[in-house]
Parts: sequence; C-alpha cells; structure tokens
Amino acid sequence: MSELRVGTAFDAHQIEAGKECWIAGILHEGQDGCEGHSDGDVVSHAVVDAVLSAAGLGDLGSFVGVDRPEYGGVKGVELLRELRELVARHGHRVVNVSAQLVGQTPKMSPVREEAERVLSEALGAPVSVSATTTDHMGFTGEGKGRAAIATALVEVSGGSVD
Repeated sequence: MSELRVGTAFDAHQIEAGKECWIAGILHEGQDGCEGHSDGDVVSHAVVDAVLSAAGLGDLGSFVGVDRPEYGGVKGVELLRELRELVARHGHRVVNVSAQLVGQTPKMSPVREEAERVLSEALGAPVSVSATTTDHMGFTGEGKGRAAIATALVEVSGGSVD
C-alpha cells in the first residue's frame, strides 16, 4: 500500500556579480548567478526541498548542508540525481514537481523546454518550470536576488515515512 504526499518549498539567494548563473539546471550566459555554497540554483534547490518534504526525508540543509565541503559549488542537477537515489532507497517515487522562478532575470520562456528536460532527467520524474516577476517590488523585483517555489507529489511506499 502506498500514499501520495505533497511537499512545498521556497528558496532564495542574493545575486552575486561575476558568478555563473545556473538556474533550473542550465547555464544562463551573460547573467550574474546567485550566491551560495553550491551553484546557487534556486529552482533546483526548491525542487530538492519540496521532494524531501513530501517524502518525509528532511530538508536541503539536512541533505547536503553548508558544513559539507564536498558540496561546495555542486550543481543543482547533481543534487537532483542524488535525491533520486535517496528517494528510491526509501522505496518512494516522485510523481511530478512544479517549480516557479521568481525574479527579473533570467528570461525562462526561451529555455523552458530545455530546463524541464534537464531537471526531469536528473530527478527521474516530470518537472514543469514557470517563471514570474514581482513587478519590480522587493529584492527579486529590484534585481538583488532570485527566489523559487516548488511543489512535489511523491508516492510514499507503505503509507508511512522513515
């Protein structure tokens, strides 16, 4: 017997001048990236957190934590691959994930299909990606940072979490 569980997550990072911009698993040339211990990919990070939440397996900090030097600069898609293995080891299955970037940049519409393909392949489940702005309000609207929100649906085996 299994049970469907939903997890929701939010991630936000300041923009760091000169850092590569990895968002939704792809490199956005000509854009400054986000600060962070890893690549600063707010979309990937929100996806990881949402899946972990739905599966009852903690959160991004307990999964990879900033105190673990081996994860310094790690790409978001690599975290999704590791997450895929963790979820499978627990006998669970990601059904799908929806993620939304909140920020003025980068423009996602030209690369949406590529981002969805890259994230879906890494996670082993469909990931849909959308984007919005805050009409120039707040730190995302002022171009000082980016944020993302994600919702994951996970089939938890046995109807209970470990």
